[in-house]
Amino acid sequence: MKQKLDIAYKSIGEVAKDLNLINRKTGKLNTHTIRYWEKEFKQIKPKIFTGKRRYYDPKSIEVIKKIRFLLKDKGFTINGVKKFLINERSFNLDENSNISIKTSKNNLKTKLEKISNLVKEIKKLS
Repeated sequence: MKQKLDIAYKSIGEVAKDLNLINRKTGKLNTHTIRYWEKEFKQIKPKIFTGKRRYYDPKSIEVIKKIRFLLKDKGFTINGVKKFLINERSFNLDENSNISIKTSKNNLKTKLEKISNLVKEIKKLS
């Protein structure tokens, strides 16, 4: 069987197989789990074509993998995963703002040192 490229869209069955979402008793794929996660997590956005077939891009597949890991391996609840995904996105934004704050502090410190030196020079002249 041919292997799809990582950038190719994958069907819901292929994603379920990749994530090992298989019913232990029947051996069938648990595609309903992914459809349920779609309803719960707005980050999962499949392309739905004619016949209501779902196809997932690599970005959605990564989100699904992360959700599966947190739910199945780490024991998170649905609400816990939702909070994690929200905090993860805001964490990246916070990192960028912290960098700009550090830069501002350094600039401010330099300016204060210059002012302090000027004040010392003025006192010497008086």
